Amino acid sequence: MIDLYADIRFQLKTDVFAYSDIVEVTVGDYLIRVIAKEAGMRGLACVTTELANEAARRHDAAPTAAAALAQSLTGGALMGALLKVQQRIALKLEGSGPVGKILVESDAYGRLRGYVGNPDLNLPLVNGQPNIGGAVGDIGKLTVVRDLKLKEPVESVVPLQTGTIDADLTFFLNQSEQVLSAVEIGVLTDESGQVTAAAGFLVQALPPYDEKTIQQMIARVQDLPHIEKLLRDGERPEDMLALIFTGVAYEVLEKRELRYECTCSRERSEKALVNLGREGLQNLLDTEGEAVVNCQFCGEQYLFDADDLELILAGMP
Repeated sequence: MIDLYADIRFQLKTDVFAYSDIVEVTVGDYLIRVIAKEAGMRGLACVTTELANEAARRHDAAPTAAAALAQSLTGGALMGALLKVQQRIALKLEGSGPVGKILVESDAYGRLRGYVGNPDLNLPLVNGQPNIGGAVGDIGKLTVVRDLKLKEPVESVVPLQTGTIDADLTFFLNQSEQVLSAVEIGVLTDESGQVTAAAGFLVQALPPYDEKTIQQMIARVQDLPHIEKLLRDGERPEDMLALIFTGVAYEVLEKRELRYECTCSRERSEKALVNLGREGLQNLLDTEGEAVVNCQFCGEQYLFDADDLELILAGMP
């Protein structure tokens, strides 16, 4: 079986989104983007409960793995909302914990997909919450790859801080991007381990800004109740932003739908086989007699029998 999406840079460079060939999942998740011009601040907040559960279903994820993937997808939604039209971003967490690699992709249109290396992981709760930090581990790296429609994707790597995606994204934005930012993400689960609520927000300084005002805003974010409490209280993304920007004039720029979508297809799978090269493909034909290309993002499998492989070989230079 061939892993279609093993190379994050290859995937972002070659896999082009097109509405006509996307499997769409209708969900009730959304993101709100606001700006406070006088304060020099922007804010994003989103709810991702439905797409988190769709991801867990596709990967048959156990509770801890599902929660870690939910948090990562929420982080991907927030980072994707910072992109310009047609741009894409991928977040890859590789920590020392037992959950393995987590990879999430997002774009400027609110479309997300992701997978977790060990979907069977289930750890005991910590203070009633999924142990995401223990699952990911605090030793490792966060890789952020952005397709900005340049010649090559732009890649940044930072060390993991806690293994929780909000703390690690906050570190990435402040240290690597040099932009004063704060990210909070919360995930709630029920007794069965199903995600009952997933949401997050991101606030970020925009130049030119007043340093004193920005520091006050960051302090306000830090003084807010934990986002899990806000979720239990039924707070929506717009409510979270209203709390953050209390006493500060801000404008709502957009409200966009968020949804889980996978762009895999038989055509893209064939391109992945071509990427093996003539020698690699011939060896596959000789030893296996067929090829099964697996999409890690959605679990779809594409079978190419001997006749298919011979046709692909015939069309290769």
